[in-house]
Amino acid sequence: MSKNKAEKFERRLIDIRAVGIDGRMTIEGYAIKFNKPATHKFGKRKFTEEIKTGALDKTNMKDVPMRYNHNDSVLIMARTRNKSLRLIVDDIGLKVQADLLDTQSNRDLYKAIEDGLIDQMSFAFSVADGGDEWTFGEEETYRKVNAIDRLYDVSVVDTPFYEDTTIYARSLELLESMEKRLDSSNEIEKLKLIIKMKGKVN
Repeated sequence: MSKNKAEKFERRLIDIRAVGIDGRMTIEGYAIKFNKPATHKFGKRKFTEEIKTGALDKTNMKDVPMRYNHNDSVLIMARTRNKSLRLIVDDIGLKVQADLLDTQSNRDLYKAIEDGLIDQMSFAFSVADGGDEWTFGEEETYRKVNAIDRLYDVSVVDTPFYEDTTIYARSLELLESMEKRLDSSNEIEKLKLIIKMKGKVN
């Protein structure tokens, strides 16, 4: 996956577990839970994000693969196209259910999930234009996601949400970008106010 491609979407971690339905190697979990704020700390700063009910109403989920560590070079584990990967939107959020192909690597992976060695997934998504709202406080920035444009993939991952991961870095980059835009917007509003006040004085 190229760097430019990776920058177009965001990733978030979720829980995954082995359930084994009808003798198949089936794994499942909720990729998204609506109205459940999640807070991440960046030093002394806090970033809280909440995905609202209805955020998936118009999301493109027509051809979503399940990958390992978002790696394009690794064989796809399941896919919505052939229904081995099922994405179910319900009142709770987005439920992910996947039947793994019977290969040695997938058997090893399923065993690792079953034993709790791997218990997380990540999903890659992009927000629709105007699909989020930001509130900036002195100690915490809050983001409400109302519309997700596209779901790019779901991935089983073996790296948790530590500060040196690309997931953490992308969240921090997004937060800093929005704060810079806010600062720029505030400066423009201040300038407009000064011009307006000068006009009244003259």
